Amino acid sequence: MTDAENDGRESIGRASIFLASGTVVSRLLGFAKAVLLAMAIGSVGSAGADAFGVANQLPNQIYSIVAGGVLSAVLVPTIVRAIVGEDRGRAYINKLLTVALVILIAVTLVVTVAAPFIVNLYLSSGDIDPDARALATAFAYWCLPQVLFYGLYSLLGEILNAHKLFGPFTWAPAVNNIIAMAGLIAFMVIFGADAAGTRLVTEWTDGMILVLAGSATAGIVAQALILFLFWRRIGLSYRPDFHWRGIGLRATGKLAGWTFGSLLLTQLGGLIQTNVAMLASGHGASTATLQSSWLIIMLPHSVIAVSVATAYFTRMAEHVNAGLVETMKEDVARAARQITLLIVLAGAVIAVVALPFSSLFTGTLPQAGQMSIVILAYLGDLLPFTLLFVVQRTFYALGDTRTPFLSTVVQSSLFIALALSCSLLPREWIGVGLAVSISVAGTAQLVVGYLFLRRKIGGLGARPVLLAILRFILAALPAAGVGWLITWALGATVEGGFAVGSALGAIATMAIVATAMAVVYFGILIALRTPDLRGALAPLKRRLGR
Repeated sequence: MTDAENDGRESIGRASIFLASGTVVSRLLGFAKAVLLAMAIGSVGSAGADAFGVANQLPNQIYSIVAGGVLSAVLVPTIVRAIVGEDRGRAYINKLLTVALVILIAVTLVVTVAAPFIVNLYLSSGDIDPDARALATAFAYWCLPQVLFYGLYSLLGEILNAHKLFGPFTWAPAVNNIIAMAGLIAFMVIFGADAAGTRLVTEWTDGMILVLAGSATAGIVAQALILFLFWRRIGLSYRPDFHWRGIGLRATGKLAGWTFGSLLLTQLGGLIQTNVAMLASGHGASTATLQSSWLIIMLPHSVIAVSVATAYFTRMAEHVNAGLVETMKEDVARAARQITLLIVLAGAVIAVVALPFSSLFTGTLPQAGQMSIVILAYLGDLLPFTLLFVVQRTFYALGDTRTPFLSTVVQSSLFIALALSCSLLPREWIGVGLAVSISVAGTAQLVVGYLFLRRKIGGLGARPVLLAILRFILAALPAAGVGWLITWALGATVEGGFAVGSALGAIATMAIVATAMAVVYFGILIALRTPDLRGALAPLKRRLGR
């Protein structure tokens, strides 16, 4: 291995560790925010929490349709190509940011005015309480302006990432979470907590809506604007530029078109999911529970997969731009092994501590039991979703957004069919059925996406990756057995038990179980002399050695 390759891997290792640290802090604060939200307005069976959940997810869904994945799919490669020019991409970036702001401001104004229509799309079933629909609309007026700032945050972050300044993008959500947490604390001080979700939708006042939804939006605004403080670090200063011709926006638009189609299909699935989930509102696991459970599942993905893949993605785009496709393929296989090494352990830990974890978001053990079943149903998608993330970023590095669209067609079609069938389930099982549907459809998308990628660039060294994953799973099984014995001994299945009786007990239980399982898991991998373990820990060892 050459010195240049060692330096490259060490650079990626340092970037991944720094990204992961920022993501860990942001996600921990995000969990604290989610727990505070559940304390303030409830989770399982709370119609008010479901109404806020629908409204607060609208900005993200609309932004995703308008520009979401287009930024990471298209702009990182184009910015990487632009910054090798004489002006280091300054002209391109100013033009790009100007056109993006014009589009985002226009879209934000339109969707905010159209809030009642948009809410009715997501709550179209005649079985949904009209008062819940009215409350969701009131929340939406305050939440929909987030569309502009989600877009601004993503665009500024991708520009910083393309210049290899990764930290601000991952640390900025911490600011958002702190502001939102302050708003939730203020809400509980002024209006009282409602962890059991007994507050009726007719009991919500304008002041309550303002404090809850207004503080959520204020956090998103701060998350975006703080990134401007780091522009001078990369030698940029923004000046509006409305001369958009000649910078390749037409070619970028063609690439973005396929990504837009993928996102549109995904959001169509989300639209159907919300309508089906709201049939269970007030009766069992519904929108708020699904959101909280997905947040738990996405914690290891965000901390591990996104941190590693983000650092690798810029490097992969550089390799493709230099014509080094074989080197890029090595990056893909290495990233997949490093990510799954920790993802498998994280999934096993979540499965074991599902009840204590759920108790943080619920008021009773039966409610925690309902939520834990949803978490277990979602877990089937953790590993496929993570590997799909790597596969899709590989396509994007190759400048191919059409093929991921085709795999999304498969995923969305299958999920929509399964989600519609969930409407026939008893209301208390609808949420679980939707989580299983997502896991099944996500696995199918990974298989199709991988087959497309193999056909496009040849072998990816899948056999060593699959053998490594099998080795990780075998090591995780005895670790899970040890973890479950500890969880059971700490009273996770008993009303008022240490593991579920208080937030402190639940957190302590999760920490004890995670530590014990990690010792067993890594002990087995060390005994087996797993080469992937040494490769994954090498960047950390070098960093600590300094």
